[in-house]
Amino acid sequence: MSVNVVFPEEILVASREDREQFVRKAMIYTLGHLYEQGKISSGLGAKILNCDRWEFYRLLSENGFAVIDYPADELADEAQTSHQLAQQLKAK
Repeated sequence: MSVNVVFPEEILVASREDREQFVRKAMIYTLGHLYEQGKISSGLGAKILNCDRWEFYRLLSENGFAVIDYPADELADEAQTSHQLAQQLKAK
């Protein structure tokens, strides 16, 4: 099953992209929003784009989507742990 979305030709002219570029970018933006909302997994996004998971993350990141979204407390813990490790490496 697939879903077809129709865009007016003027969008291709305005975007200065060919049809394939526009379709791929529209798919990346759609999947990026669904991924950020937690509605799809990175595995499903990669499968739909016919790429591996790391390429999916790269495409999302290049197009302004958050690839990893830590809660604030986890992010603070990660930063503190990284800082401590850096200090230990400096001391050696």
